[in-house]
Amino acid sequence: MSKVDVDGQLELIPPKGLRGRVRQIGPGLLAAATGVGAGDLVATMVAGARFGTVLLWAAVAGTILKLALGEGVGRWHLASGTTLLDGWRRLGRWATTFFGAYIVIWGFVYGATAMSAVGLPLNALFGGLPVRYWAMIAGVAGLLLVWAQRYHAFEKFMTVLVLFKFVTVVSIAVLVSPNLGDLAGGLVPRLPDGSTIYVLGLVGGVGGTITMAAYGYWMFAKGWRGTGWLSMMRLDNAVGYVMTGVFVVAMLVVGSTMLFGQDLTAGDDGLLTLGAALGEEYGQWARVWFLIGFLAVTSSSLLGVWNGVSMMFADWTRQLRLPHGKDADSTPGERPVGVERSTPFRAYLLWLTFPPMALLFMDKPFGLTLVYGLLGSVFMPFLAITLMLLLNSQKVAAQGRSGWLSNGLLGAASLLFTALLVADVAGRF
Repeated sequence: MSKVDVDGQLELIPPKGLRGRVRQIGPGLLAAATGVGAGDLVATMVAGARFGTVLLWAAVAGTILKLALGEGVGRWHLASGTTLLDGWRRLGRWATTFFGAYIVIWGFVYGATAMSAVGLPLNALFGGLPVRYWAMIAGVAGLLLVWAQRYHAFEKFMTVLVLFKFVTVVSIAVLVSPNLGDLAGGLVPRLPDGSTIYVLGLVGGVGGTITMAAYGYWMFAKGWRGTGWLSMMRLDNAVGYVMTGVFVVAMLVVGSTMLFGQDLTAGDDGLLTLGAALGEEYGQWARVWFLIGFLAVTSSSLLGVWNGVSMMFADWTRQLRLPHGKDADSTPGERPVGVERSTPFRAYLLWLTFPPMALLFMDKPFGLTLVYGLLGSVFMPFLAITLMLLLNSQKVAAQGRSGWLSNGLLGAASLLFTALLVADVAGRF
């Protein structure tokens, strides 16, 4: 791979052959993997247990919309030469103010949610300690790993986790031998009684919230710059979200086959219930295999947030020093590359890890996941609507502006996520 050095920072020349393009795949896997966590597993499993594979079409539709959002995030970074935070600052002070308040509150809640989600399979696999203490160990381990690693080592480590969790869940879906006729029938859009909220959750809630916005930061960290990388970005993004789609479908299949008809909404440990059901049906090896996959899912989500969202926070602090409403200096020196060594990056890492430990004593790990889901439903309309505004403006190079397909998908995402927000708030309050 050819490289150039611009103002002391690495920039790669886009690959031309298929082999070179495949070797560059990485940021999309990180974004997609980080976005699928314990809350997504729970939502998908509950939908499968309640409605079988009838809502399979909703999972596929959600994958398409998330793919469009991820492509929009990546296209803004490459065609504008700046970050998404730069774009939000140009929209006005309201956008960066909202994001600043959101990222601080979200980090406090998600820190506890992510640590609890890793603590559950650790407790189930090894015992010895309550979930809260396993969660604390997981949080500190994530802090140390992200603190010490640079992007390229981090990407390789995360790619291994992504592939492992993918193989684990898909192999379990094959093991339970789903009815292929029912599976095909699930691709036909239908709305059984009482399914609307589950459809909204599958379409709008599975596969990422704020973590989707971290995609561009990982592209910059990898050395991708300029519109010459647009086709590579689209391949990378597609691979990541196709894997996410397959993963979600596999989890829906497992939930519908193993737990169909069970009410899983009353307890906080539905994933452990699934593990126990697999153990009873196929032997303890299946339970352990699922729990290892569960651990890979939650660990990759935690590590991805600890790295990617900390990059965004560091960039937000940079935005505070720039004037609102005017274009930022988009020279490479202004891009947030190498922020893993910066004080704001490490301060947010500490914020994600230690203050949320107070919430772990609530002993309701997936109750925290539901609060996190509400916060995510606030962010997604913001992301979709602002992407539409930015990608149709003069702030982005002509070849990077949205066409009819992108505008249609982003418009649909905006309406869907707004509806999900209204439904979520109405259901809670």
